[in-house]
Amino acid sequence: MRVAMLLYPRLTQLDLTGPHEVLARLPDARVDLVAKTREPVVSESGLAIVPTTTLDDAAATAYDILFVPGGYGQIAVIDDPAWLGFVRRTGATARWVTSACTGALVLGAAGLLRGYRAATHWAFMELLPLVDAVPTPERVVIDRNRITGGGVTAGIDIALAIAEHACSRDVADTIRLQLEYAPPPQPTPSPELVERVRAQMTARFAERRAQLERLR
Repeated sequence: MRVAMLLYPRLTQLDLTGPHEVLARLPDARVDLVAKTREPVVSESGLAIVPTTTLDDAAATAYDILFVPGGYGQIAVIDDPAWLGFVRRTGATARWVTSACTGALVLGAAGLLRGYRAATHWAFMELLPLVDAVPTPERVVIDRNRITGGGVTAGIDIALAIAEHACSRDVADTIRLQLEYAPPPQPTPSPELVERVRAQMTARFAERRAQLERLR
């Protein structure tokens, strides 16, 4: 099972590292952290992560799973022909095309979500129609061989869904037990809190909207 996970500057590290912990446990898995070079890549929170391969080397590999994390650096990825070309080519042949958070916008910009139901971080769901995806406000959305989902912590749920569909429910349940992953129900946030957090993200929303509108 060959897995390509994008590793780019200013990504949200948990979008990558949470799913990596799951996908690396798939039977006979080989997970590639794909970056521009082999130099450490710094996330938006300052964590440095070491790639395992480069875009050039990964281009010759046939991957079973393509996974794109989100984060502020996602904007630069969409503007980069090398990144977007890799995503487009790899996604065209991968058995499963997947993302967490605003990684869905990268898939969409590469033309891989056209006509598919999809999700992203709740604050950016309104941007999905700009890449011709169908916004579906669920934590994990599965449409044919596309698996997308919400932000940050949802990455673990997304990766477990990938494990179940790419392998089996038994594999997913085994990994869930190994990770002791059983989050309790969370309280529903107040409307006031939701609006306060949304306001904090206004600039990033506007920047992403302007970018995706330019691509249309």
